[in-house]
Amino acid sequence: MRPEILFPLFAPITSISGIGPRFAALFERLVGAHVLDLCWHLPNGLIDRRYSPRIAEAQPGRIATISARVLRHHPAPARGRPYRVVVGDDSGELQLVFFHARADYLEKILPEGEIRVVSGKLEVFGGGLQMSHPDHIVPESERADIQTVQPVYPLTAGLPQKVVAKAVTKAVETALAHTADFPEWLDPALQRQRGWPGWYEALRDVHRPQEAQDLEATTPVRSRLAYDELLANQLALALIRRNQTRHKGRRITGDSSLRARVLDALPFALTNSQHLVLSEIDGDMASDSRMLRLVQGDVGSGKTVVALLAMMAAVESGAQAAIMAPTEILARQHHKTIEPLARAAGVAVELLTGRDKGKGRAAVLARIASGESAIVIGTHALFQQDVAFNDLALAVIDEQHRFGVHQRLTLAEKGRGVDMLVMTATPIPRTLMLTAYGDMDVSKITEKPAGRQPIDTRTLPTDRLPEVVDGIGRALRSGTRVYWVCPLVEESELSDLAAAEDRYRELQMHFGERVGLVHGKMKAKEKDAAMAAFVAGDTSLLVATTVIEVGVDVPEASIMVIEHAERFGLAQLHQLRGRIGRGSQKSSCLLLYQGPLGEISRARLNIMRETDDGFRIAEEDLRLRGAGELLGTRQSGFPEFRLADLQVHGDLLAVARDDAQLILNKDPDLDSERGQALRVLLYLFERDAAVKYLRSG
Repeated sequence: MRPEILFPLFAPITSISGIGPRFAALFERLVGAHVLDLCWHLPNGLIDRRYSPRIAEAQPGRIATISARVLRHHPAPARGRPYRVVVGDDSGELQLVFFHARADYLEKILPEGEIRVVSGKLEVFGGGLQMSHPDHIVPESERADIQTVQPVYPLTAGLPQKVVAKAVTKAVETALAHTADFPEWLDPALQRQRGWPGWYEALRDVHRPQEAQDLEATTPVRSRLAYDELLANQLALALIRRNQTRHKGRRITGDSSLRARVLDALPFALTNSQHLVLSEIDGDMASDSRMLRLVQGDVGSGKTVVALLAMMAAVESGAQAAIMAPTEILARQHHKTIEPLARAAGVAVELLTGRDKGKGRAAVLARIASGESAIVIGTHALFQQDVAFNDLALAVIDEQHRFGVHQRLTLAEKGRGVDMLVMTATPIPRTLMLTAYGDMDVSKITEKPAGRQPIDTRTLPTDRLPEVVDGIGRALRSGTRVYWVCPLVEESELSDLAAAEDRYRELQMHFGERVGLVHGKMKAKEKDAAMAAFVAGDTSLLVATTVIEVGVDVPEASIMVIEHAERFGLAQLHQLRGRIGRGSQKSSCLLLYQGPLGEISRARLNIMRETDDGFRIAEEDLRLRGAGELLGTRQSGFPEFRLADLQVHGDLLAVARDDAQLILNKDPDLDSERGQALRVLLYLFERDAAVKYLRSG
């Protein structure tokens, strides 16, 4: 249960006065649904209203807060002309300018003869000083409230700055009123060494910047809050890992008989890197503890074969293994790779996807439940309640960042002491690795299989498109197969689809029925048919959206054109490019861009030209774009940080990891005074699921 001390922070944002139903939906989109979400909405700018000159000494171009008497009103002389109000002090006069203003409203807030304090930007017009639409007009008694430094907050359409700033201020006041007695969860020595304030002071001061440097992520106030968030993340991962390894595993050791048959059936020898990773996996599987291992391997480095050889050890010991993929295309791709090799070893393989229905599905489930099918390949369909294994010993999850941690654990619960092997072809920078996979051991496959050709990557402006089409025509005549990837258009599958369909029609006019089309909105059967036609060579030019990014394997495809490459992230460009260069012929990737290029886009395309090392590309991507954007907008497996910026606070992540380990070594159930405070921290950052892994929690 969430501690009572946090109830006011998790109240709905509509409990803040001024946020009614109309604004609530906009605020939820901007920050989230709770009062606390407003507290985490940090300022990204400031307006300094402390400059308060006499009118004669005021400098145009500056924001000023001025006390003046209202002298006279000049209503708008004609439609479209401004209403002017002249105010003055003993040194001179200033015109306040209003467009489309109501006279009765202006007469009410600026009564002639009264002194008012106005704040806004000063300009020179027609030789005189003016202020258009002052930001504030208040009586002298309220001067202190506005003659301050005001934070500026990120906005969304429909929410003005004043409304957001007011809501955040009230949310922070609510939080401060209820958290002054928060227990301190930081290690006192670390807090002293870093010069960090208490939580209360940090939350208060982060919303009260006085100078531009106060907005920087490296200030003690920002660093303290970032560390709190990173510590909650690392503590939660450590608790999940401890829970996983606390439950006894089972020793899985095969006799290598089936593995030997698979190795004989392979058309190539394993690389040294694959042998090394396999020995690490074998060591984990043979131990009493449950395996929790992530295998990172660049596109085409041979992860699937390593996974299959690990699964053979489970089958040799008389148990079953399952591999789960995020899409049906990828599940079928795995089936296509694994089934012939398993058949050579005499092992039955089953494919289970959401498309399986009725009697066919029932028969598949029966073979899985009886143990007749030793290896099961599937999509999310494997999670469903009616999927029961006879004796699941090893679960392999491909492209883990497409799944959440809890989905990973759900599959593990379908067996006894299940070993968990996670694979990803998305190279992940070290800092992100710690935040998403801090609960796992990590292996890397760093070599490419022998015979793989390097990919020649070039960049061309889109105005050379006719030349590209001509070149593709020559390649098609020589029997080459080609991918043509269409641009990401906003964050909308529909507009991406429109771009793909338009390009498909244009290329069909040139090359006729040799052009195929595949996109995410197609029915699964249509998608499979389009891919099958390309694999078979019935079509030789496949126009596609990013649906082909992961797992599609057509060794005969050796050219890829990526349109509007400047709109893609580096990791995505690298994944797409990995679809070619899988055969023995020389491969080329053309990155078409629309000029003029921004600095980041140019750097991104240059890196693609320079290297095909996915690990270097991942680090560059993090540097160029930051963690928030790195993995797309809604990747469930990666935590989204509100206060921490991994580019800036990466060093704090390692400190938080060590801190979490030390805490759990000393106080495994968080029963001490600091332990109880850390429970509050876990709930504060909504790591509630991890708390249930505490024996007494």
